Amino acid sequence: MKFFKRLAAGVSALALCAGMTVSGFVPVNAADDNNDDWLHAVGSRLYDKDGNEVWLTGANWFGFNCSENCAHGMYAADCDAFLQSVANHGINIIRMPISTELLCSWMNGEPNPVQSVQASYEPPVDQVGEDGTVTKAGTYGNINKDFVESDGKTLKNSLEIFDAMMKKMKQYGLKVLVDVHSPTAHNSGHNYNLWYYNAECEAADTMAITEGGHEVTYQEWIDSITWLAERYANDDTILAYDLKNEPHGKRGYDGTTCPSGIARWDDSKVENNWAYAATECGNSILNVNPNALILIEGVEQYPKTDKGATYDTADIWQAPADVSPWYGAWWGGNLRGVKDYPIDFGDAKKNSQIVYSPHDYGPSVYEQTWFNKEFDTQSLLDDYWYDTWAYINDKDIAPLLIGEWGGHMDGGKNEKWMTLLRDYMIDNHINHTFWCLNPNSGDTGGLLGYDFTTWDEEKYGLFEPSLWQTTDGTYIGLDHAHKLGDSGLTVAEFYASGASSNLDAGGKSDPVEIETKPAEETSETETVKETESEPPASSETESETADTSASDTMLGDVDENKAINILDVIALNRNLLGKDVLTESQKKAADVNNSGTPDSGDSLAILKYIVGIIKDFSEA
Repeated sequence: MKFFKRLAAGVSALALCAGMTVSGFVPVNAADDNNDDWLHAVGSRLYDKDGNEVWLTGANWFGFNCSENCAHGMYAADCDAFLQSVANHGINIIRMPISTELLCSWMNGEPNPVQSVQASYEPPVDQVGEDGTVTKAGTYGNINKDFVESDGKTLKNSLEIFDAMMKKMKQYGLKVLVDVHSPTAHNSGHNYNLWYYNAECEAADTMAITEGGHEVTYQEWIDSITWLAERYANDDTILAYDLKNEPHGKRGYDGTTCPSGIARWDDSKVENNWAYAATECGNSILNVNPNALILIEGVEQYPKTDKGATYDTADIWQAPADVSPWYGAWWGGNLRGVKDYPIDFGDAKKNSQIVYSPHDYGPSVYEQTWFNKEFDTQSLLDDYWYDTWAYINDKDIAPLLIGEWGGHMDGGKNEKWMTLLRDYMIDNHINHTFWCLNPNSGDTGGLLGYDFTTWDEEKYGLFEPSLWQTTDGTYIGLDHAHKLGDSGLTVAEFYASGASSNLDAGGKSDPVEIETKPAEETSETETVKETESEPPASSETESETADTSASDTMLGDVDENKAINILDVIALNRNLLGKDVLTESQKKAADVNNSGTPDSGDSLAILKYIVGIIKDFSEA
């Protein structure tokens, strides 16, 4: 339900403005033995291979679904610093929207080019000048170095960048949920009803046809996400696949047959029957990766079957709720069909991978009827939540994961709704991914500022209690070998410690044997040329002040504005590149590692301080 404010191609990195150097992060190396973190369901709960209950508590990071063909924010932030900060803030899984068009380009060996990504490592190797002076590799550019070729400046293709991101996720203890968000790479593609081209759909010719004029087919939707699942079948970084974001469409008021351009949920075998399509796609994925979780969203409308209505029943214009033959919901939020037509993959093992995934939003997105009163948890359950999706958890049918929830901090109804839903998910152990990390979601905003570094502390403060954590506030990851961020726990460490957590009573199921498949070699893919963009206007965000020296100089406050933020990194880097001159007092503030002269090590230390990797400069 988000209406993205598209990032213009003219927006570039704060990092580029300054020639930012971000070095010192350990590169991620691929591992072949990544099959110890797969999950399965028993009733409404999720368990690891050892039978320990887990809780998926994360956030969305969009961009691979958009025309940029890459997760947003890499125009401003270094991916390592970004993911480290996300993990340090307790998020243990990231839902990553993607387009079928991009997946098909990967599957066909011709990856779509990326835009709005800043990456460099210049010079790519140490250089010795005529006077013997050594210029270290990365001195003039060291941001997202794993996204460029060996020359230090040619941008890698979208698949190579995605693979590099998955390796980094592993290092920081993060897991990934891939969401097929739209048929084509389109910044508003979520508005399209279906998962393939259908001429009856509104905007089919703009949102389901590629720029090259290709109509995205039903089979391509299945084949491309299956291809990715097989590619990662022996890498449990990607734990789950959300088959399609927000299937929707209204029945309309005319005719005696269901239009083919809306998402329905019944026992028909037609391509726009979401229950049928999800069963086919989920089976296809599980045939190549039997350990993946399959997330299935709902639809928008469901007929009142208890009153004889079907998808062929026309709606009634302006009918009151008790007269209308339809139950409405948020896009992708209506899972009433599960009680009548549950998803069945054909055997118990496959069915244990099913997770139902509704979306839920507040009045800042749309003033639904259930908000037109002094609502509380019980009224939301009575008017909407319970019969639409909450019964699935309550009746122990399958796990739920609220794939999108979030919104603006308005100090009023929307904030009240967010708090009520948050507490309900905590109390009932419902998995969830908050919408979103990105700041550029128009009707919700995000957890981060446009530098993709600064956190909205007020919104994060509302969200944070819903993250899986021990009673003393230590965050718990989903990986058995890699701890979550700098100080979080692996799931193995948590259960070995005997600590308690906010996962209600906890639980235990029988251990399961992980089924693995032989790994296959991946083919080479073409590289694409680097794109150019323009620097954005800077915005200042205050952070905590650092320790000061015996004088009035505040270490790290390079621009001397009594706050330490990304502008200080920019000021220092511009000096290191010879673009600006620092005063003596600014040099003292910049020399946080006390080496006597400001250098790239100071720039890195200030950046680490801003994102919370270090608490004071004595750790630099």
